[in-house]
Amino acid sequence: MMDSGEVYRVASLRRNSSSIWRNNSGEVFSRSSRDEDDEEALKWAALEKLPTYNRIRKGILTGQDGVETKEIDIQNLGFQEKKQLIERLLRVAEEDNEKFLLKLKNRIDRVGIDIPTIEVRYEHLTIDAEAYIGGRALPTILNYAANYVEGFLSLLHILPSRQKPIRILNDISGIIKPCRLTLLLGPPSSGKTTLLLALAGKLDRNLKVSGKVTYNGHEMDEFVPQRTSAYISQYDLHIGEMTVRETLAFSARCQGAGTGYDMLTELSRREKAANIKPDPDIDVYMKSAALEGQEASVVTDYILKILGLEICADTMLGDEMVRGVSGGQKKRVTTGEMLVGPARAMFMDEISTGLDSSTTFQIVNSIRQTIHIMNGTAVISLLQPAPETYDLFDDIILISDQQIVYQGPRENVLEFFEVMGFKCPERKGVADFLQEVTSKKDQKQYWARKDEPYTFIPVKDFAEAFQSFHVGKQLGDELATPFNKAKSHPAALTTERYGISKKELLKACTAREYLLMKRNSFVYIFKLFQLLITAAIGMTLFLRTELNKDTISDGGVYLGALFFGLTVILFNGFSELAMTVVKLPVFYKQRDLLFFPAWAYAIPTWILKIPVTIAEVFVWVFVTYYVMGFDPNVER
Repeated sequence: MMDSGEVYRVASLRRNSSSIWRNNSGEVFSRSSRDEDDEEALKWAALEKLPTYNRIRKGILTGQDGVETKEIDIQNLGFQEKKQLIERLLRVAEEDNEKFLLKLKNRIDRVGIDIPTIEVRYEHLTIDAEAYIGGRALPTILNYAANYVEGFLSLLHILPSRQKPIRILNDISGIIKPCRLTLLLGPPSSGKTTLLLALAGKLDRNLKVSGKVTYNGHEMDEFVPQRTSAYISQYDLHIGEMTVRETLAFSARCQGAGTGYDMLTELSRREKAANIKPDPDIDVYMKSAALEGQEASVVTDYILKILGLEICADTMLGDEMVRGVSGGQKKRVTTGEMLVGPARAMFMDEISTGLDSSTTFQIVNSIRQTIHIMNGTAVISLLQPAPETYDLFDDIILISDQQIVYQGPRENVLEFFEVMGFKCPERKGVADFLQEVTSKKDQKQYWARKDEPYTFIPVKDFAEAFQSFHVGKQLGDELATPFNKAKSHPAALTTERYGISKKELLKACTAREYLLMKRNSFVYIFKLFQLLITAAIGMTLFLRTELNKDTISDGGVYLGALFFGLTVILFNGFSELAMTVVKLPVFYKQRDLLFFPAWAYAIPTWILKIPVTIAEVFVWVFVTYYVMGFDPNVER
């Protein structure tokens, strides 16, 4: 925990946004040597004279012909202008992404700004769960009722609980280092997903957790881990009626730009002081990516490009009822949904499911370039990566039977198993070898000491042997040395719960709900026609040529007509329940990722349905009020 003085220092640094990015490490400024034509130079000189606030909202954009330049308002950057900008920066994503990232990094480094880094440590992490086994674990109504009653009675200590304890992770420790891409390997049910959830701060509250996870030496309650890190699930949960571009744009809008605006302000100030002219396209990109309140950020177009989703950007995602993109494309959308955000630590769970090896290689390579150049932190869980994809990673974490068998550089993993007496065959993929060598069924075939009899080596022995291996010793020494919090960049950890203001969150959710209502307009139109037909039937049933109001029977007819009308309006709204229930998994996912609070989702959904309900009631009353005989005057 931070003492009060340290908390105050970090808080004051966050309030003074530009001071976070200042580094008095000496004069590192240099003049740009780029040849400029007179017209562009004059435009840039006029731009430099503006105050910082206005300067980061203006840019010099090259026209479609590639010759003419014009001054533009960054917040009003059009769709075609963004597309042309990305095309110039990334003509071929596989070849140009690294060059583009190096240009970004070079611009930041040239003025001596430090990019925040995150080191994640987990020490003596043990996670247990209690669950029913056998037939009691099946999700039936009878089991649910029995489990609920039994849980209540066991809480009162009347009946012992029949839940069995299950160990998910067993006393594991390690370090996830920045600027290094880490591969998490392990057979199914080894605890990979639980480890990623623990690192991302998204563990279920019902689990019993001991040990700790820290970011740059700070524990989870000192910042907001859900926004500091990004967890990418292996399940593809999306709204089928939205296109790929709209899904990524909504995600980018809700997550905001993080500390990008503060960094850009300081960057612009330093460049002006040093008389440095940046590349106009890079300048426009960074300004557009850092400004909040845009319905579609340029980052969305960038992620679409590097994930190969441009071909289906304007195609609906689809679901069981709506035809949409393929399973592999939907998996890439799940990955892109978090990549568009500002999180600097990424934990990705089985992102290659449904993808071919070539696409997986391209995506992992793009992530690797981002991690290496922009000083990010990433752990990616893959089940059976191809050899060329495996070679992209810097570190390997091998987990089996709830224990870590190996964690360290990729180059030393085969050396460790050779010390243990196992060798990977020449034509065998290393990733496949690592997942099979701890298995009782497959271990024997890799035994290399032919002069010694083979005996099965359990996972526990591997884990203990790793502690005495030189990589394990080095890891233990690093864990024994606490992280120096003074080295943590004040902008590395996020303390704000949501990425944008409450007003912007409400606007974003309202815009999405309105879009979904337009996409489902057939449902609302059909409901109106259905109401008209029901009204016509009701008119014949309660036709009142004479307004008899004398007996109780006459009153019963009126009450019957009123009840019939109320029931029709009520059941007419039931059709929206199915659409609401279908969207619930997406709502839960985005709420837990802190895209928005529940009220920001509920209020637009409620308010935008009011005009529809009024229209339905108006149609019913207008058609039936006079004919059913509620009043002899049509004007009423």
